[in-house]
Amino acid sequence: MKIGIIGYQGSGKSTLFHWLTGEQPDPVLVNKTQSAMAAVPDPRVEQLCQIYHPKKVTLAALEMVDTPGLSRSHEGSAARLAMIRQAGCLIIVVAAFDGSDAAADLHSFEEDLLIADLDIVAGRIARIQEAIKKPIPNRDELQHELQALLPMQEALEQGRSLRQLELTPDQRRATKAFQLFGDKPRLIVVNTSDTEEQPERFRSLAPPETPLFAFSLGLEMDLKQMEPAEREAFCREMEVHPFDRDTFIHSVMETSGQMLFFTAGEKEVRTWMIHRGGTALEAAANIHTDLAHGFIRAETMKVADLVRLGSEREIKAHSLLRQEPKDYVIQDDDILFIRHN
Repeated sequence: MKIGIIGYQGSGKSTLFHWLTGEQPDPVLVNKTQSAMAAVPDPRVEQLCQIYHPKKVTLAALEMVDTPGLSRSHEGSAARLAMIRQAGCLIIVVAAFDGSDAAADLHSFEEDLLIADLDIVAGRIARIQEAIKKPIPNRDELQHELQALLPMQEALEQGRSLRQLELTPDQRRATKAFQLFGDKPRLIVVNTSDTEEQPERFRSLAPPETPLFAFSLGLEMDLKQMEPAEREAFCREMEVHPFDRDTFIHSVMETSGQMLFFTAGEKEVRTWMIHRGGTALEAAANIHTDLAHGFIRAETMKVADLVRLGSEREIKAHSLLRQEPKDYVIQDDDILFIRHN
């Protein structure tokens, strides 16, 4: 799943991209998208390494996509937003430094997203209305789709985001391929000044269900580039508390509806990404398509049990190694070994 980092020009979104991925934004791609991976850390990996002493460790990663900054005049917004339609989750970055009005910017940016969705829905409605004037075989099907879309168009024209609507199954089917922004999970990053003393005051900018983080991206980049001892001394002297990047990465993962599972052995300890509610068969396919095609069962145990008991032998002795079918729903803390033919 792609995570789209979006915002107005000068908001700091490219700095966030750099901070998360370590990849320097390329000036050549200023009018295009740039993507890089951000590894998802997990303390359980080190615990597994202490048991298996693997030759290799591999962490699952999120694909972060930096997008061209939008103009506050809204000129060219639709074309630039179209570049990120395929993203499964959005990180909206707004500036709160040098006199910037974070609340106004966020409201204006939400309007840009809403207008972009309205263009898609209205365009589809116009095409349907033109099509049903003709005696075509699927006329009834198109009429049904039209009835699902018209209330959505009306709501968008009234300035109501799709996030505020309870979409019917028909409406969800009608818009599934549209990749509407109002239907995507999101996080908000308020990029504050280095001297911001009350970052919590920005919490009210987002509804309770939307994660919001307020911190100085410029300061975090400076801290990241320091040696550990220098960084510790600087933070102590300036009474600065670094923002926890790992916490942010995990919040992005959870907001986007994803989770981790593990594979472990002497060759490799590895984390894998899967959507919440994913099955053992889907996990097998994530590892390798051949495992899914020849799936027999998933042997599963918990990291916590393995760490507590110290070995797979003890796991088996305590009957904690489970045999799960292909429709088993992956749970947090699962270690999987796929049996296949």
